[in-house]
Amino acid sequence: MGIRLQTVPEPKYRHLKTVIGEALDHEFRVGEVLPNERELAARFGVARATLRQALEQLELEGRLQRRRGVGTTVAPPRVGVEVGSENWPGAPCDPWQARDAHRALPPTAVAELLGTGDEPVHVLTRVRLDEALPVATELLYVPAASVPGLSAIDAAGGAARARAVLRELGHLGPEGEDRAVELGSAGAEDARRLDRLPGSPVLLVTTRFFAEGATAAVSVATYRADTCRLTFGADGAGVEIAPACQAS
Repeated sequence: MGIRLQTVPEPKYRHLKTVIGEALDHEFRVGEVLPNERELAARFGVARATLRQALEQLELEGRLQRRRGVGTTVAPPRVGVEVGSENWPGAPCDPWQARDAHRALPPTAVAELLGTGDEPVHVLTRVRLDEALPVATELLYVPAASVPGLSAIDAAGGAARARAVLRELGHLGPEGEDRAVELGSAGAEDARRLDRLPGSPVLLVTTRFFAEGATAAVSVATYRADTCRLTFGADGAGVEIAPACQAS
């Protein structure tokens, strides 16, 4: 039976979000694919634009996931592991896997954090996996001053170069880090790496690592917002990642 919303005083998409949320609780299972937009719009008696607004809000809240080649599915609860101060790049407990490295000028905002000006830095591409599925991608910016022992042979290129940079970075004595978190949307490259659709909600986590009285590296990590949630405690904010067996 269709549900008409014309007399609802609040914005239709907000009320519709609540109605669909109740349907997710009682009619659908985790991982189940929702009907297409045309069918849902007809069921709830709304325009497709209103429906999209409601679905986008539910995705942002982690209730839904948009999957390439599948459609919109019911998301699992967002539970997982915290990203904390023990995650110094290259440390034994570092959860990131290095994929590539090259030298390039960092974005202006990153260069300001590093204090490198117009100097090229090492740019590492890394990915974080859970049960072999990608949950986050990262660009790690490392100035030459942080890895003085890196040789020309070590810096040949690709994943081997990335591992060499991380090995040298690991020789520094960590003095802490600060972290900033903001909400964003996935660009084409991040969406491809995370197996999401462009425009999907993501959490952008910028971390500045300190050693020997200076900024040793800057990480710009993109987490899937549909499987991650923020936690706050005495040590600051962390990010939790849903197990892949639930998120798939």
